[in-house]
Amino acid sequence: MSNLPLIPFSATIHVRDRCLCLHAQRAARTLARRFDRVLKPFSLTNGQFSLMMSLNRPKPASLGSVATLLGMDRTTLTAALKVLERKGWITIAKGAEDRREKFLVLTAEGEGRLAAALPIWRATHEAIEGEMPQGEADRLRHGLNALGALD
Repeated sequence: MSNLPLIPFSATIHVRDRCLCLHAQRAARTLARRFDRVLKPFSLTNGQFSLMMSLNRPKPASLGSVATLLGMDRTTLTAALKVLERKGWITIAKGAEDRREKFLVLTAEGEGRLAAALPIWRATHEAIEGEMPQGEADRLRHGLNALGALD
């Protein structure tokens, strides 16, 4: 019987250094914590801010279009929407032609909350981009968009 490990430690180092998913998740968690801190005075999380911003449209957004934009499954999105609906920041309406379809709209209170938080989001975003080497934020966005298009 051999005492050799099934997976050599060199494989662990390789995954640690090369895994795009690991690096993206670590960066996403770091960014999420930073935005959660600055949005806390508005009783918003970064996820709620992004979700509400995705509803800031001239016409009501369909549940499916928001799920696609945010890369979320409909069940997870519906759970997040219920929290915002309970807070009075959004309304969820059934479609006039197809009652199974759902449309999402910011309420006046939701718009106010989003408008109050937006300057802090902008300032934080500018600070983060300023901490990155010149042009890296655009390169990162481009790379992440390319990965998102693979799905």
